[in-house]
Amino acid sequence: MASNMVPQEELPVLEAVINIRNRLTALKKDTTRFIRAQDVMSIYNQIVKQVAKLNTIRDEHSQPALNSNSSSSATPAPFHLEPNRVDTIIADVFSLVSLFFLAVGKTRESPAVYCQIASMRQILNHMNESGVYTEAYLQGFKERLNQLKTIIENDRRDGRHNEQVLKYMSYKLQGTEAIVDKLIDSLSVLSIELVPIHNRLVLLRKQLMALATEPKVNKAEFKPIVEELRKIDSKRVDGQFLGPGGSSVPEGQALLSGLLDSCFEIVQDVKAREAEVDVTPPLKPIWERLTTIKQQLEQLTLTHRWTLRETDLYNYSVALREIDQMRVDGKFVDADGNKAEGQYVLLYLLRRCYGLIFRLMSESEPISEELMPVANKLSTIKKCLNEVLKYGGPYSPRDLYPYHLALHQIDQLRKDGKFLADDGSIPEGQAILNAQLSEAHELLEMLKESMSDDDDDDE
Repeated sequence: MASNMVPQEELPVLEAVINIRNRLTALKKDTTRFIRAQDVMSIYNQIVKQVAKLNTIRDEHSQPALNSNSSSSATPAPFHLEPNRVDTIIADVFSLVSLFFLAVGKTRESPAVYCQIASMRQILNHMNESGVYTEAYLQGFKERLNQLKTIIENDRRDGRHNEQVLKYMSYKLQGTEAIVDKLIDSLSVLSIELVPIHNRLVLLRKQLMALATEPKVNKAEFKPIVEELRKIDSKRVDGQFLGPGGSSVPEGQALLSGLLDSCFEIVQDVKAREAEVDVTPPLKPIWERLTTIKQQLEQLTLTHRWTLRETDLYNYSVALREIDQMRVDGKFVDADGNKAEGQYVLLYLLRRCYGLIFRLMSESEPISEELMPVANKLSTIKKCLNEVLKYGGPYSPRDLYPYHLALHQIDQLRKDGKFLADDGSIPEGQAILNAQLSEAHELLEMLKESMSDDDDDDE
């Protein structure tokens, strides 16, 4: 993360690069004439001078560190120190310069590769977050990066561009290569027997994401995808995909299970969105509040996990508890106390929010060994409930009784809302177990609600 503090000696460079950015922006907005190569090169030469000046300043102030590290000469000087606003503006300038080089036909020169590298880096980061990529897809990025590297090497060999600029481009390219290599390495644990299933799941997830972005889901396309996901899931034995003959358990199970769970999460999101039309006006404010909380928690799982403190989740937990307490006999009711339409989507959103809080907590707080038996039991119950929810009924109250009993037994273990050790102490991991328990109860409520809907249909 870039610091806003700019050292006094770098302020002239900051002022100069801001002026250069303003000139480039003005040139971009001027639609009265064609962009000329000489105009672009004139501004480009100025940014080269400022980069060289910045390198000199930073070399002087980091000389002791440079002398102690002989390999540092391979890295551009601006990156020996923590990036600040000067680096941010320079990155903006090179993004614009890169596009101008493409516009004037200088596509085979080093400055033109910057915007391509930046775009690939963003795509790869999104792929890393979602876990949706195949080796064949990553190889396309690898090949393109090799082509861009050749452009930089040719410019270095021919002395076509300033060495500092070439180092800067190489630095950006190497960072993007590292992301590609990391993603490819993550697929190395995938056994060759599971590659076809993995590739198919990646494609199905992309199709689901495309359907989820449409204003109205195409049921004719959505239903076959769900059926294929269930078919793939049914191939597992005790949660494992087996090899040929069913005698071996190939490597890469976690990767496929995570991808399959992600697909089913999107399926549930789509179903909940379809059920939104059934939410009656009295329940709309609750739906809007839960939707907002869910979006904020999903954003936290993507962007703030490494800085998140458990206390940051307090407000979300309180808000969910307040919403939970609005239910009467497990149902949301209108102003007259009558059960309102749209229970399924609200219960789903509530469960999803509890699940996201649990995920965030589990990444920051350990569970005490004394509580692991309870944690394992809750995990098993949740897994079973999710499987029942995934495949639907028909089922009766008798079918759900074992889950009621199991959760009741776990509830009875608590005293004043806490799970205690044998000596009466309060072990670590209370928040995680309480979040898991709440999510399990919500899953059970969703199954009961789905069962009552089926009964209404039969009637």
